[in-house]
Amino acid sequence: MESSTVRGNWSGRVGFVLAAAGSAIGLGNIWMFPYRAGQYGGAAFVFVYLGAVVLIGLPLLNSEILLGRATRRNPVGALRLLSPGTGWPVVGWLGVIAGFVILSYYGVVAGWALDYTWMAASGQLFSSTSGSMSGAFEKLAANGPRQVWWQGLFMLATIFIVSRGVEQGIERTGKILMPLLFGIVLVLLGYSLTSDGVERGLEFFMRPRFSELGWQGALAALGQAFFSLSLGMGAMITYGSYLGEDESLPGSVAMIAVADTALAILAGLVIFPLVFTFNLEPSAGPGLVFITLPQAFAMMPAPAFLASLFFLLLIFAALTSAVSLLEVAVAFLVDEFKFSRVTASVGAGAIIFCLGLPSALSEGFLDHVDALASNWLLPVGGLCTALFVGWSLDRAAARKFYAAGGSGRGFEMFHFCIKYLAPVAVGVILLQNTWPVISGLFAG
Repeated sequence: MESSTVRGNWSGRVGFVLAAAGSAIGLGNIWMFPYRAGQYGGAAFVFVYLGAVVLIGLPLLNSEILLGRATRRNPVGALRLLSPGTGWPVVGWLGVIAGFVILSYYGVVAGWALDYTWMAASGQLFSSTSGSMSGAFEKLAANGPRQVWWQGLFMLATIFIVSRGVEQGIERTGKILMPLLFGIVLVLLGYSLTSDGVERGLEFFMRPRFSELGWQGALAALGQAFFSLSLGMGAMITYGSYLGEDESLPGSVAMIAVADTALAILAGLVIFPLVFTFNLEPSAGPGLVFITLPQAFAMMPAPAFLASLFFLLLIFAALTSAVSLLEVAVAFLVDEFKFSRVTASVGAGAIIFCLGLPSALSEGFLDHVDALASNWLLPVGGLCTALFVGWSLDRAAARKFYAAGGSGRGFEMFHFCIKYLAPVAVGVILLQNTWPVISGLFAG
């Protein structure tokens, strides 16, 4: 009981769902999901994505949360408690390491959104002297000290929220930012659906074009479902450790997945009508958000207002995800080394900020650490989680953890998916990511 008091708890189901949905909803929902859907056949991609969420994402999400709730520990402590004297706690360490790595460069990207919000609100983004949008982004990407400044402000906000505790910090932030996030999306959606390119944009995004999907598109949809739900990084194990046993796990998990998917689809409905209204070319990653969309905003009424709203949306999405990443490290330090929450938050946040400096100061470094996390750390963590729950954890114990707070309905389907489908699917993702390296070694 003492440990629970020190660590904190969610006040209830709503607080947990909003916080966990905030962890899942991030920058990838806003730029990567719409781009990939457009690239790989519109609704055809969405159909495969939804199937992957149901058959792979939900079982893995259930698994991570039930591990945390059953043990009330961080990822390392949870696996040590459930499987003492084995190597399984290494999987927890991977989650903690992934949190450090991802947040180190995630803070830099969030800093770009802060910078653009300031430029949009102050009128600099659309001033006649600011040059092209492409030039503006290149100028920011080449200015290390400027990126460090915004990265530092973002990390300070993240540290402050986490240091306030589970209920007063993380949960309260989720209750404020999640409604604001969806509210901003709906305002932007109203503008987008009245634009001249709405018909072409919706056609591009929502019409199923299975001929454009292919094997590569199916794998992209599978990977999007996996990464979009914050799997493999220990965040959901950590958040689950603050959840009471009287809360129904499958119902809460379903609400998290619905919120995450809804935001991604709404983002596509916002972006593509604007892109097609002004005959712009959709592009991947930062280009879509920091170059293409600002060009669209510049040609609309009240461009500063619309751009400010959009980049605030990015900041809110980034902040709720960053909080969960930092919490993984903080929970680990509180559980394993008995640090106070404030000390753990400041210490871990400072280390992560320093780890992010190379991403801010060196062009190209960010891409390398992103590839390390996305291609290696997260898939390995997700694969091992599936293998642990499906094959190592006693079936009766898994059923008990799953059913706590509810009837246990759906356990058989859950266990089948986590034992067979999830390991195969995540293994395919891992193989896809590592095959170029393997083939390169043999070719060499």
